[in-house]
Amino acid sequence: MQSFAKTMYFGTMKKLLFCLCCIFSMHFASAQADPDVAAIRKLLFAQVIEWNNGSIDGYMKGYWENDSLLFIGSKGPRYGYRNTLKRYKEAYPDAAHMGHLKTSITSMERLSEEYYFIVGKWALNRSAGNVDGSFTLLFRKIKGKWVIICDHSS
Repeated sequence: MQSFAKTMYFGTMKKLLFCLCCIFSMHFASAQADPDVAAIRKLLFAQVIEWNNGSIDGYMKGYWENDSLLFIGSKGPRYGYRNTLKRYKEAYPDAAHMGHLKTSITSMERLSEEYYFIVGKWALNRSAGNVDGSFTLLFRKIKGKWVIICDHSS
């Protein structure tokens, strides 16, 4: 009788694991197949590369070039692309302050065909002292291109 119970238990567990793997695979495949998700991930990856190459101007290519861009950091909100660029250049004047950036996405949520909400973490390994925190980004698709229209980093 004990052998029969073990067989039933392991058979049930195999089926459960198989079902969970199928569900995970379908979810992962659909996320990978979404061209909007891929475009946003590509943009965020390009920003990290630009940052690690010491190019704040290149990093800023992911942001909306508009006076309505909103950046919220430790010193409160700033509006506008130029003000955000200026803030980055003041806060990170050299390679020692820029360091090496690593990011990770915690969640990506499609709000509509035009908007995505991203939550993630960032870390700077640098000689000026390591820092890390979290971010939320609001992306908007403008003229067929995804851009960050609001960034709250802390």
